[in-house]
Amino acid sequence: MGTSGPKYQRIKDELRAEVARDEYEAGAPFITQNQLRERFKVSSTTAVRALNDLVAEGLLVRRRGLGTFVADPAERTGEPAPAHRSGVVACIISGQGPYQSEVLRGVESGCSERGLRLFFSDSAVHMTDTGHADHAASLARQTRALHQAVEDRVDGIILYPVQGAPDLDVLGEIRRRRLPMVLVDRYFPGLAIDAVTADNYDVGYRLTEHLLADGHERIATLWGETQCTSVHDRMTGHKQALRAHDQPLLPRLTALRSYTALPEDDRRQLLSELLAAPEPPTALLCAHGFAVATAASDLASLGIAVPDEIVLAGMDDAGPYDLLPLTSFAARLPAREIGIRAVEQLVSRIAECTAGEDPYRSAEQIVLPVRIRTRESVPVRLRTVAARRP
Repeated sequence: MGTSGPKYQRIKDELRAEVARDEYEAGAPFITQNQLRERFKVSSTTAVRALNDLVAEGLLVRRRGLGTFVADPAERTGEPAPAHRSGVVACIISGQGPYQSEVLRGVESGCSERGLRLFFSDSAVHMTDTGHADHAASLARQTRALHQAVEDRVDGIILYPVQGAPDLDVLGEIRRRRLPMVLVDRYFPGLAIDAVTADNYDVGYRLTEHLLADGHERIATLWGETQCTSVHDRMTGHKQALRAHDQPLLPRLTALRSYTALPEDDRRQLLSELLAAPEPPTALLCAHGFAVATAASDLASLGIAVPDEIVLAGMDDAGPYDLLPLTSFAARLPAREIGIRAVEQLVSRIAECTAGEDPYRSAEQIVLPVRIRTRESVPVRLRTVAARRP
């Protein structure tokens, strides 16, 4: 086999040459997918793609229930036949920021490597400076994008879902059509759909451990979205770390409330009440970069300096920019890897669907490890300057 070009293309070229040399008789069974995998030492995805392309070109024919056969020379068109599907993936992502951009870059990289075309849709509507979108409008846009993907007969869907319960009707239609779909960042509990996520439980647990080890026994959580599995898993990890270190679970500190969705005055009132308590928090565990930036601004307006008077920790990279220099500890999620692995999983499911199998028969959740970075690990460290207190 040659050394240049994609593997599937090199396999096609070699098989096409063998047929031209009459190494296979017209009407005879052709090499199977498993035989092709063994011979060329490639994945089932690569093997299926090479065979599918040769069928589309008219060199091979498939007979239902029997297998793949060499086409009669008189029936070969010499040109690729129009394929029923054309290697198109729909990617629907909710929200904007460095984290989502890196997930999308991973998806783009994975699709480009495999010669897949990518259609992108952003389901977020009316994004605010604090990272919030109009939930009802965003959910409706997500549903429309999924319907459009079905109508366009794409080969597969990668979905970064809007928070909350999805439209079960459109998901049911996708499932009935056996249209492969992979979720990223979060999953739908109770629904058998492949998902690729970061280890969000570990995010909550390890950041809490770092803060406790740094002497912060009173940690308040500030959330953005509250109706998604990534948040629930992080909260679970946070609480488990507190229990493991014999720390009390204080409802005023561990409440699952959306801080960034509040109006400015209400956010500052919430922080003022937390800090005015007899035993105020010394650390704020923030949902993401938007929450870190918003908290830093609100604290400065209240005359509280970061990190001199209170420290911040960030649970992911979603936000207007990299805020690690402003946090004492921050989780670095494998955003690009999530996108790449989602494409790998989707391509595998597409291959199963092409072979007549149900791509939903054994849905799995792929959980990728996270890194915790400290303030000392960055070359630049930021401090907020507190406003003058009245």
